[in-house]
Amino acid sequence: MSAAEAIASRRSIRGFLPRPVPRETLEAILALAARAPSGSNIQPWKLHAVTSAPLARLKAALGAAHAAGEPAQREYEYYPTRWREPYLARRRQVGWQLYELAGVARGDREGGLRQQGRNFDFFGAPVGLVFTIDDDLEQGSWLDYGMFLQTIMIAARAEGLDTCPQAAIASYPAILRRELGIPAQETIVCGMALGWADPAEPANRLVSAREAVMDFVTFHDG
Repeated sequence: MSAAEAIASRRSIRGFLPRPVPRETLEAILALAARAPSGSNIQPWKLHAVTSAPLARLKAALGAAHAAGEPAQREYEYYPTRWREPYLARRRQVGWQLYELAGVARGDREGGLRQQGRNFDFFGAPVGLVFTIDDDLEQGSWLDYGMFLQTIMIAARAEGLDTCPQAAIASYPAILRRELGIPAQETIVCGMALGWADPAEPANRLVSAREAVMDFVTFHDG
């Protein structure tokens, strides 16, 4: 597909088929993503690509922590600590859309927790990616990291695969460090599920809204 088609068709997929992703396909995606730009070409990204038995162990450990009600202990704040408009309304809109598709009614706390818990199974994906960055790098490198993550997602679409970037995976850093041998001097950025979308998963019908160009762009052209 074209670059435009890959970008337009990228969505956060929350249900995957168990079909394995060939190692050579995964390597090709990551090699292409490594072409993402970074300031002074420092390439600040590091990642753990987890499949098969190691992924099953990681899923089990993360899922057990969530089921036990262990509080999230992320190593940085991903979301605002104080929500305000228009961001709060956008968050609520996509949240309710997702829960409606997933069959979780408003006020169904147990259903919401179950849906949240699917994050820690990587939504059934056959590949789990865990991303880290050296903790002495600055905000510019985090900006570079976003471009790297986006390039992985677009490269995956070019192979007919889908993804879901997951801040939730970073909720239990001690588990990730133990299972994957992540050094203490690396900050855990996020995770990402990668695989073949399950067409029978209702949540995969979610297409989140985007603001019109004129709502976020100020043109200076004459």
